[in-house]
Amino acid sequence: MGYVIALDISMGKSYIVVYEGQTCLLEGEILHNQFGFQTLLDEIQLLPEDPTLVFESTGIYSKPVETFCERNQLRYTVLNPLEAKKQLEKGTLRSWKTDKHDAHRLAQTHQDNHRPEKVQQPDIYNDLRDLSRFYQEVEVEIKRIRMYLHNAIQLSFPELEQFFSSRVTPYALTLIELFPHPELVLQSSSTIIKNRLIKSTSKKISENRAKEKAHQIIEYARNSYPAVSSSSIQTQKVRYYARQLLHLLEEKEQLTHQMIKKSEKLSEFELLKSLPGIGGISAALLIGEIGDLSRFSNHKKVNAFIGIDIRRYQSGKYAGQDHINKRGNPKGRKILYLIIRNMIRQQKSGPNHIVDYYYKLKKQPIPKKDKVAVVACMNKLLKCIYSMARNNTKYDYSYAVSMDQ
Repeated sequence: MGYVIALDISMGKSYIVVYEGQTCLLEGEILHNQFGFQTLLDEIQLLPEDPTLVFESTGIYSKPVETFCERNQLRYTVLNPLEAKKQLEKGTLRSWKTDKHDAHRLAQTHQDNHRPEKVQQPDIYNDLRDLSRFYQEVEVEIKRIRMYLHNAIQLSFPELEQFFSSRVTPYALTLIELFPHPELVLQSSSTIIKNRLIKSTSKKISENRAKEKAHQIIEYARNSYPAVSSSSIQTQKVRYYARQLLHLLEEKEQLTHQMIKKSEKLSEFELLKSLPGIGGISAALLIGEIGDLSRFSNHKKVNAFIGIDIRRYQSGKYAGQDHINKRGNPKGRKILYLIIRNMIRQQKSGPNHIVDYYYKLKKQPIPKKDKVAVVACMNKLLKCIYSMARNNTKYDYSYAVSMDQ
């Protein structure tokens, strides 16, 4: 029957049970520290044959257990919490949940369910996933800080926002940090402002460019009517948020270089870049979220992993409208969505059968809604990427079109 070790994981500890068939041999609690994991390893080594470990994915709390399994080359299965809930409640109408009960049920139901073992991918994909998540967190933080900066600037020196109306630049933020209020500008000459800007900015800026910015901010200061004084808390907040935003932009640039440099070691990076509308950063982010495509047996499993497989509901004469499941990787879905949008915007850069498909869906006798068409394009793009990766071929528009026909 084989040996099964089931763990119910919580913060910093796990309740474990060891089963042979339907017989419980051992149960107890371990802490997620050196002593706890060594105790578990000792128990595993005492068993006559290698066991399978099974546990639910609980985000950061289950990661130490995964690391323990990988370092000791143990076979293990990680269950999606929703999947585990359905399996544990199968055949019972009672809702009974405790750490001990869940651990026992995980072990008892292991033989009755198909639970594939976790397939490990090379470390480079895990590193790219972490970099991708970090990059996206920094982007979210940039948007948040920029909103705070906007609110503070509207009170102290509204005209300053014209320095980054379209794109935030390091020298614009440096200028804002140095002169967050018109009074501070009018106390200095254009030469002093120019020299301080050249000295303070981390990016190289020419003397003429600095002089131009100095004259511009003086003109803004003369016409500005601030709602607060130069010594107010709002003025202090402008300085603080400008500093924070500058630091985040530098961090984002560094992460971009790290992701691209690491992605260049993978063959699929150049394959993705061969698609019109996918640049280096988009390719790196997508690889980070999808991971090693070779671990998927077909493109439909990639769709399910991302969460764009179809959810269908029909009962009797009622047939519900089809929707995507959204049970996969939301960050991967977002990146794919933005890539399709970028392809549509940059359609003049090169022929693209994904864009052709988008307009075909929009021009049918019954035109698809925009988001429906975009999701259909996401599905088609994933299928294309999977085929390119499996066959190690770059994008060929003529071949892609012939396959669609």
